[in-house]
Parts: sequence; C-alpha cells; structure tokens
Amino acid sequence: RYSLFYNHLKNIEESEGGLDKFTKSYKTFGVNQLADGGIYCKEWAPGAEAVFLAGDFNGWNPSSHPYKKLEYGKWELFIPPEDGQSPVPHGSKLKVVIRAQNGALLYRISPWARYVVREEDKVNYDWVHWNPPQSYIHKNPSPKRLKSLRIYESHVGIASPEGKVASYKNFTYNVLPRIKDLGYNCVQLMAIMEHAYYASFGYQVTSFFAASSRYGTPDDLKEMIDVAHSMGITVLLDVVHSHASKNSEDGLNQFDGTDSCFFHSGYRGNHQLWDSRLFDYANWEVLRFLLSNLRMWIEDYRFDGFRFDGVTSMLYHHHGIGTGFSGDYNEYFGLHVDEDALCYLMLANHMINTLHPECITIAEDVSGMPALCRPVAEGGGGFDYRLAMAIPDKWIQIIKELKDEDWNMGNIVHTLTNRRCEEKYIAYAESHDQALVGDKTLAFRLMDAEMYTNMSVLMPLTPVIDRGIQLHKMIRLITHALGGESYLNFMGNEFGHPEWLDFPRIGNNESYHYARRQFNLTEDDLLRYKFLNAFDRDMNKLEERFGWLASPQAYVSEKHESNKVIAFERAGLIFIFNFHPYQSYVDYRVVAFKYKILLDSDAGEYGGHQRLDHSTEYFSEPYPHNYRPNSIMV
Repeated sequence: RYSLFYNHLKNIEESEGGLDKFTKSYKTFGVNQLADGGIYCKEWAPGAEAVFLAGDFNGWNPSSHPYKKLEYGKWELFIPPEDGQSPVPHGSKLKVVIRAQNGALLYRISPWARYVVREEDKVNYDWVHWNPPQSYIHKNPSPKRLKSLRIYESHVGIASPEGKVASYKNFTYNVLPRIKDLGYNCVQLMAIMEHAYYASFGYQVTSFFAASSRYGTPDDLKEMIDVAHSMGITVLLDVVHSHASKNSEDGLNQFDGTDSCFFHSGYRGNHQLWDSRLFDYANWEVLRFLLSNLRMWIEDYRFDGFRFDGVTSMLYHHHGIGTGFSGDYNEYFGLHVDEDALCYLMLANHMINTLHPECITIAEDVSGMPALCRPVAEGGGGFDYRLAMAIPDKWIQIIKELKDEDWNMGNIVHTLTNRRCEEKYIAYAESHDQALVGDKTLAFRLMDAEMYTNMSVLMPLTPVIDRGIQLHKMIRLITHALGGESYLNFMGNEFGHPEWLDFPRIGNNESYHYARRQFNLTEDDLLRYKFLNAFDRDMNKLEERFGWLASPQAYVSEKHESNKVIAFERAGLIFIFNFHPYQSYVDYRVVAFKYKILLDSDAGEYGGHQRLDHSTEYFSEPYPHNYRPNSIMV
C-alpha cells in the first residue's frame, strides 16, 4: 500500500510539478476570471468529440465558443475581455455543451462549477457564474488545532423550529451562539456540497465544488465559518468522496456522454444499495478532481478539516454490503480490498497534512481497518480520528432487547473501551443516523409516546419519563468519558429532541414538519427538556476544564454485575455510575483519594431527585479496594 502511494506521489512530482501545483487545479478548471477581465475555461471530457461553452453571454449559441482539444482528454477555451470587462458577467447562466461520440449535443454543468441554483418551477439545477465585485473577506484566523474535539454535528437546513429550509444566516446568528454556550468546540456540517435531492441528507452530491444554494450564497457560508472562528469553534465539512449522484443533467454522471469518465464503467461503477456512481480512484484526473476539491474547501471557505463519509464502501470491492467484520486480519488484507481507493485516502491525508497541517480528518469506517488512523509514513491511512460506530449500536441493542435488570456492565465497558491503542476514536451515543425516520433517538426509545404528554414540569414525574431522563444523561456521560478521545452529538439530541427526522418528499406530502429542530423546547421553563440541555452543557464545560478526552484511557476499577455499578478514573476524576433500576447504595466503597462532587446527574437542575449533598468533601482511608491502596465510601 505504501509503495502504491509513494509511486503516485513520485508521478505527481515528476509529471505535474508537485502536489501543490497538482491540487491547485480548482483555480484553472471550470470557468475562471482572469486579472485582465478575460475568461479561461478548462474541462476534462475524454469521451467528447467536441466541447463548447454556451450561456446568457452568447445568447445560448451552442457552437460559437468552441474549446481547443489538449492532451489526455482535456479541453480549454480563452474568451478575451470586452473593453476591459468580463465577457461573462457575474450571475449569468452557463452550460458546457458536449458533442458526444454519437453526435448528440449534451448540455452539462461543469464538474468544477462553484455555484448552482434551482428555480422553484424547475426540476434541474442551473449553473450560475459566481464572480461578485467584492467577495467576502475572512476577518478571523482559524482556531489552533484542538487536542480533542467536542463535535456538534449539524445540518444548516433543519437548524430552525420553523417548517422551512433554514439559511446560513440563521445558523450564523441563532445556532452558533447556542453551540458555543453548550460547550462544543467543533461543528461538523452536513449537506454543504450541493445535492439536487434535499431528502438525501446531502449524501447524493451533484456539484462537488458548489456550496448548497438552498441555504444562501457562497459568501453567506464564508461569513458563517468566519463567525464560528471568532468564537473559537473549529468547522469541519462532511465530505462525500465515496460516491456521487446518478444525475446527468445537473451532476457528474455521463458528463462526456460515456458511462465512465469520472467513474468505473459497468457494474463496478454502480453502488447497488445507494443507487449512485462509484469513482475510479486509479484515474489520474479523478485524483486531481477529488484532491483539488478538498483543497478548495480549505482555502476558499476556510474549513478546518473533513469527516470522510462512506469510507467502508471505499475500502472494499464489496463495499461492506452483506459483510460482517469480526476483527480477523484476513478481513482487511487481500484482493477484496480496493487498494486504489485506499491509496487515494492516503494521498488526501498526506496532502492535507503537508499543505495544511492544522486541519483534521475523520474516517467514517465501520469495518475497523487497522492503522487507518496512523500516519501515512507508517503505512497507515493518515486519518486523525475514526468514529466509534459500535457504541451507538450497543446502546440501541441494550435498550431494545434487555430489561434494566439484565444490563451487562462488563459488556458496556468492553464496547466503550474496545479500541486500538494509539488510534484515536470519536465516541457518540447517537448521531444523525439514529435520528432519521425509520429509526429512533435514544430519548424516543426511552420515553416514546409519553414525550408528547408528560414532559411538562406541571405534570407528575411518571416512571417512564423519570427513567428516560436519568438514563439519557448517564448514557451520554459514560460515552463521553469512557468511549474515546473525542465526542460527537447530533444537533437537538443533547436535549432529547422529540420525534424523528424526515425530509420533505413524496411519501410525506413534501412536509417540513419533521425537517426541523425545535430548539425552543429548551427555552420553555415549564418543559423538562431544559434539564437535559443543562446537563449536556455542564458535561462539556467540565471536560473543557479537566480535559479527559485528551487524557490516556481510563482505568476501570469496578464493573459490578449484581450492583449494576461502573466506576473508573480518568484525568484525575472519579466517574461512578449506578445503573441499577431500583437500588441505591449507602457507604458504597470505591477507589479514590479525596473527592468533591463536580457533576451529578441526580441534581435538581438536571431533573434529578437531589439525593446527594454537594457541599461535602470525602476523604479516603488506607483500605485496599480493587487493586488500589486507598478507597472511600460514597
């Protein structure tokens, strides 16, 4: 693998003038404004017989502006300025016109298009030339690279209680302050790369270089990121390089009239479950396209890194379909591994680490590929973090299948600590996956229909709501403290957002009712959502103070099956969890030296029963317990 990576790197140095020049292609491909007012256009269309540029600027004449054919399937066009002005004004519509091998004229959006919009009465997107007289100028530096992440996974379009597509401006002025107040130091943005189908959650990308116009303009997004930086918040992009939409009119598919171009042809070029196209990572121009795409998001928009979606699908020819992973090393090495895709990921991480070492990369891999989060120089994948995807599945399994009395403390601890040494994991109790229609959030699994009727503080605290609120806090805290080296939460889940997430589509009569986040619930003093919101905030603030995520793995001193108690030490703190459904304990001995309560899920401000005195200091005695010389009674 390292040899394949090294050969690619060597070829880039020899034939392209180095990685820096190779990945700057986003400044030359597509349609670009020159300093003298002229326009330079460049495309890669190896299957085309001829290429033209048409649009508002030439009355949509499909043949008046032909491209010149270059080597290796590339085409270029220069349009001189007119009286010192650009011949293609800002805001004018464009199309690349491809004469296919069968003679047909195909009107396409450039794969490098920076701005595409859809008018309400149309089905397809239009390519709009984006060259404003004054682009947004970033005012704030990016935050320094964080030792650990507290990630708020977000979707701009649903970030409002109103039933509509919310905007970048709304996120900037209404959501970012909330994220800051909750103690998160990183926001991970989904569905930014343009996608024609809103209900795809942003995972069926049609224009890779365009920020989604349904939320606002590119400058609105740049302002949003700039304001986040002013708050000390790191901003990550959920990047989708694992596949692409099948759309051809406003996507990459069949751009040059052939079945291949950016993708494998035939069966290998199609994802059977996602109904999408699969990139040919062995193709030189595909590497140029994807690597340049990453660099553009960093340099133009100032993103601080990426969460790579669908890495498991990239790593294996079987794409993880119908395949389980037990951890056997034969599952990770062999002919079933897509070495070209893995090499692309290594190149991507190497490029980011070389040109922008302050940036962070995260792999969404369910397979557990060894060394994916080790440096490329060691033969690793080069990622900084991977998602601990077994943890949310474990919580769902426990809540669905087991009575409270049957929860296995050892199994919970094993799942939370089962990770490779020196590969960093991002722990989470639930993400957007669990919030989608067809699944349930933890809060909904725990409290279900009673969330509609019994979340008011004016109503008696029912056993279902009481159990749900307490477990919601405990599950999050133990995942946060024991499960990894960073932590992630999907927007709204911190306060137990009711119901599911469902985007407008034919199946729900294009309704926005479930495509929103009801942040207003936490602001109503008469609702119990405020308790969960406050606990999440104070949990994050406590981690910010003591830094357990950046500390070595915890020492678990107790996992008592009959008592249902888990106790562990991390970052100089003692964490004690009583998961017993009905048994409290007096004078319960745990390993410690001296302690004072810092965070208590039973406190009144978190919807608890206030059974502990927070003013008391507890001192240890030289009583050996669980292989430690000192212990205390709690």
